[in-house]
Amino acid sequence: MRLDDIGFYTLSDNRAKTSSSSSNLMRCEIILTDRCNLKCPYCRGLKKELQGEMSLPYAQYVLGLWIDNGLQNVRFSGGEPSIYPFLKQLIKGCRNSNVKRIAISTNGTQSLDFYKELVDLGINDFSLSLDGGCCSVSNKMTGGINTFDRVSKNIEYLSWYTYVTVGMVFTETNVKKAIEAVKYVDSLNPSDIRVISAAQYNEALESLIKLPEDILNRHPILKYRVNNFKKKRNVRGIKKSDTNKCYLVRDDVAVAGKHHFPCIIYMREGGSPIGEMGENFRQEREDWFKKHNTHKDKICVKNCLDVCVDYNNKVEEFNNG
Repeated sequence: MRLDDIGFYTLSDNRAKTSSSSSNLMRCEIILTDRCNLKCPYCRGLKKELQGEMSLPYAQYVLGLWIDNGLQNVRFSGGEPSIYPFLKQLIKGCRNSNVKRIAISTNGTQSLDFYKELVDLGINDFSLSLDGGCCSVSNKMTGGINTFDRVSKNIEYLSWYTYVTVGMVFTETNVKKAIEAVKYVDSLNPSDIRVISAAQYNEALESLIKLPEDILNRHPILKYRVNNFKKKRNVRGIKKSDTNKCYLVRDDVAVAGKHHFPCIIYMREGGSPIGEMGENFRQEREDWFKKHNTHKDKICVKNCLDVCVDYNNKVEEFNNG
């Protein structure tokens, strides 16, 4: 399997061949705020010490460190990053520094004009959330807040302007309607659809193997995941046959508060940071990489994402080739 065929543009065979502690930073994600305007029942928020809003000077400092290390792709996250007061200034800074991909993970509840302005400023990757294919299911997944029509329209319109993926989280609440939900999202014409079970649910979404082939062929990431479900492989988890090394940590960074973490999943699952962001963060990550065994880390074993596992295995394959 070629990493280039999975559908995640940050993953490639070439990246796997050249990964090191001094290569360009390929993907970095920054948590700008813990605030959100929705109350999704599966969202557990951030640990207390990571809560709050990042100051503009500190966010610029972090981005500056990344840019100095050849930042290729950046993602703004939260909470809900669209309510962060300095978001537009950070986007401009990344655009002016020639960052290739500037992404935002958003619940999609802002006005279309707001999101179109973000496109004009430099955002060229939207990850919007929609966890149901009808208003009643969607409302349950947002904590009773009716956002279905607005988010649907934003997905449909933004898909004409730029790269849009739709993130769909499934739990016991909405999994029985998973096929209908994915079919509805497909009708909005996004570039791709990313399905995942909530960490608390953590089940392979095997019902999606009945999705029509034409839908799967339109969405590489969705097809990759469904093919995994056909093999009874969950989105999350490391097997004994997988490498015990996390090569991603070398050129992939997640920051929340004043700390950098092995990855965004590790941070969200309550894992300890590697260290505080500073000039020496690349060396700290390399030191962590050398001593860390993912098979002995409960967070990694249970929660590492399929694409990350496949990437790490591919690097190992190249190294041993």
